[in-house]
Amino acid sequence: MKKEELNTETAQQAPLIKKRLLSLDALRGITVAGMILVNNAGGKVSYAPLQHSVWNGLTPCDLVFPFFLFIMGISTYISLNKFNFNVSLQVVTTILKRTFLILLQRIALCYCVISFTALFMNHKFIPALTFILLVSYTVILCMGNGYACDESNILSIIDRQLFGEAHLYQKSPIDPEGFVSTLSAIAHTCIGFSYGKWIIQSHQTENKVLRLFLTGFILISIGYLLADALPLNKRIWSPTFVLVTCGAASMSLATLMYYIDIRNKQKWCRFFIIFGVNPLFLYVLSEVLAIMMGSTGWKAAAYAAIHSGITDAYLASAVYALVFTLFLGGIGYPLYLKKIYIKL
Repeated sequence: MKKEELNTETAQQAPLIKKRLLSLDALRGITVAGMILVNNAGGKVSYAPLQHSVWNGLTPCDLVFPFFLFIMGISTYISLNKFNFNVSLQVVTTILKRTFLILLQRIALCYCVISFTALFMNHKFIPALTFILLVSYTVILCMGNGYACDESNILSIIDRQLFGEAHLYQKSPIDPEGFVSTLSAIAHTCIGFSYGKWIIQSHQTENKVLRLFLTGFILISIGYLLADALPLNKRIWSPTFVLVTCGAASMSLATLMYYIDIRNKQKWCRFFIIFGVNPLFLYVLSEVLAIMMGSTGWKAAAYAAIHSGITDAYLASAVYALVFTLFLGGIGYPLYLKKIYIKL
């Protein structure tokens, strides 16, 4: 695309991005709150919906991280669109700074790759790049015993050779954020980026809702049609897992957009918007706080206090996680009121 065309297109889009898309903030907030909730069970047990699939399959908990990557792809388009996708020292510095500040391995890598891809690649080729990444990863899985939950899996072999046993996930022979499976996660974020472009370029919210819902349904359908041959699997971030979760995220965003942005029903989602406007800050803070509470014994004491009043270990664990999440929401509330957005 020529520079003049790009500037004209951006000028036409400018009115669309001045106003925050509350439905996107709400979905981001639901996702981040969900990530905090499922990562901070109080005891040794938790309800099935709050647990990840052991191997193949999909639980509600498994939707949280892929939703976040999908939303991050959308947000990356919106963010870089403000700079006309021009390469400058300011933009490059911002991308690198955020990559190192995020501290979360897969999120940081996907953000960095999609950001630089958006700056240096013509955007019309990003869907083709997504397709190539997913097909290439499918071939790797099929030829490398990629669905085996043992050390014969090509993903496990490559990770051990690159990083060594001591630096890998110890609870499973397959690192859930391994090197090769990141290719699929990048494709996942590319899909979100493409959706971001569609959202910004569509002038009518009704058209956005319809397109999000229909394409989401198509992605889910294709994913489940292929699931017999290529099962849904979060730990290896299988291609069908990408299709189904991106489709689910798209349909969820369409639903929220309809109720929040079209029908103007916004009061119910304010709690989630608190998390949605400062997502990475609150999530990283939750990780730091969880480590501190665990190392000082505060977590054990707090859970014991809850468990003394709630004898059901599953319920006590869920209550602890809920209280922890509400506490983070309490930290984010004054930031939300004062419209302070902390960008890592």
